[in-house]
Amino acid sequence: MRTPILAAAAALALAGTDASAQTAADSAGVRAAVLDYVEGFYEGDSTRLVRSVRPEVVKFGFYVPRDSTRYHGEAMSFTEMHAFANTVKRTGRRAQPDAPKVIELLDVQDQTAAAKLTAWWGTDYLQLARYDGRWMIIHVLWQSPPRGE
Repeated sequence: MRTPILAAAAALALAGTDASAQTAADSAGVRAAVLDYVEGFYEGDSTRLVRSVRPEVVKFGFYVPRDSTRYHGEAMSFTEMHAFANTVKRTGRRAQPDAPKVIELLDVQDQTAAAKLTAWWGTDYLQLARYDGRWMIIHVLWQSPPRGE
């Protein structure tokens, strides 16, 4: 009698995990937000950043300066993201056409998602949330390519 009860409990627990499974529309929305983010930087298009990044975003990353062998941390605010994009636009120093922009969806639920972006500057791990039906980036953790790559 105990085995059927355990099997039924396990089946109910597993059935509950599908309730938050991703839909094709959610996956497309997350991918579009990450693409807007990377192309906003690559093309110097701050409109794409406004569309994909929350103003209260927290972005923090690690890089190794040319004159060092140790990683240093650096934060970037929403305002600094826009300043960077505007500098790219003003100077015309856009990313190369073949610059990487590989997007991997790590998890997409009905309200939150996580993605990995490989770009020319390194790897970004992004956390997104749905706000009024739109997927937007709320956290970014990044690092420059490891030494030797």
